[in-house]
Amino acid sequence: MGITKSEHFTDEQNELATLAKAIGHPARIAIIQHLIKVNSCVCGDIVNELPLAQPTVSQHLKELKNAGLIKGNFEGASICYCLNEEGFNKIKVFFQQINTYLENKKNQCC
Repeated sequence: MGITKSEHFTDEQNELATLAKAIGHPARIAIIQHLIKVNSCVCGDIVNELPLAQPTVSQHLKELKNAGLIKGNFEGASICYCLNEEGFNKIKVFFQQINTYLENKKNQCC
């Protein structure tokens, strides 16, 4: 979506779109799944798990971090990454709204 059009939507809508875009790549899903499994790790650990080069993994980590889905803390010369609960709570609330709607609708469409 062009920059000029995002102003026509609410902050919440733009934020959810950013979160959805961040998880809209299979490598980023794999990174999130790996972080769920190990709780936290450095970029090199993720590189060892995925069939991607280190610069590519770093770029995906940057996208996830910019969206607020992961956070990183310095551990010596490396950054240790983990999931950011706040970002995932926003996604959770959105899907809970959808789930509530679907449960109340009882498959009555049009």
